[in-house]
Amino acid sequence: MDGNVTISNLQKVYDDGGERTTAVEDLSFDIDGGEFVSIVGPSGCGKSTLLYLVAGFLDETSGTIEVDGTLVDGPGTDRGVVFQDYALFPWRTVMENVTYGLEEQEMDEEERRSTAQKYIDMMDLTGFEDNYPKELSGGMKQRVGLARTLAYDPKILLMDEPFGALDQPLREDLQDQLIDIWGDLEKTVIFVTHDVEEAVYLSDTVMVMTRHPGTKKNVTEVDLDRSQTRADIITSDEFNETKNVVWKSLREETQPEVQPQP
Repeated sequence: MDGNVTISNLQKVYDDGGERTTAVEDLSFDIDGGEFVSIVGPSGCGKSTLLYLVAGFLDETSGTIEVDGTLVDGPGTDRGVVFQDYALFPWRTVMENVTYGLEEQEMDEEERRSTAQKYIDMMDLTGFEDNYPKELSGGMKQRVGLARTLAYDPKILLMDEPFGALDQPLREDLQDQLIDIWGDLEKTVIFVTHDVEEAVYLSDTVMVMTRHPGTKKNVTEVDLDRSQTRADIITSDEFNETKNVVWKSLREETQPEVQPQP
């Protein structure tokens, strides 16, 4: 399956006027095509930096990132990014936002609109094609952002805390919708979140990053019965045992080190 990601000895150093800050240090990690991986870690550990390196928005300082054996050297349509802040064009309607990436691919108008409509329908936005972002709720805006990304059919979805600004019921609705989309479209998903429960609920695999500078601390495999209801999943022993493993690992990175008393 396409969408394999290989990260090898990755380092990212920011240089701000001579002040150097290492955001990601010596990180190696393999992601299989079609896998859903969540990344958790303390604030400032480089989670978003890692995502933007995979997206090609940033250049690595050293190391490599490959997608299906090809080095990442910039953005590409094989990778699609969904942001927390929606990043919609306020002057474009829902339909015009979703067709934007297709316009960049020079697809003809009829095919653009047909393709966009497919994903608008998939995201339960039917009837809102002519609305502008200011006329939509936060959840609807995030659905538009996801529809726009899916429309140009990337192999890999890169999601930077996409549900972080939403209230809990809406967040849960979009989590369930994302699981359905992932199952139907068989995309590779790399999902950054600060929420351990969200990470475990959504993922095949959860990677915990160390505190600054960020690198891979450990990887936890998630084995849940996805045929069950949400209520049955989140109350299951498997779910809570996995959540506790990830939470304990993360807590070790978020708690300050206790210095020995003299």
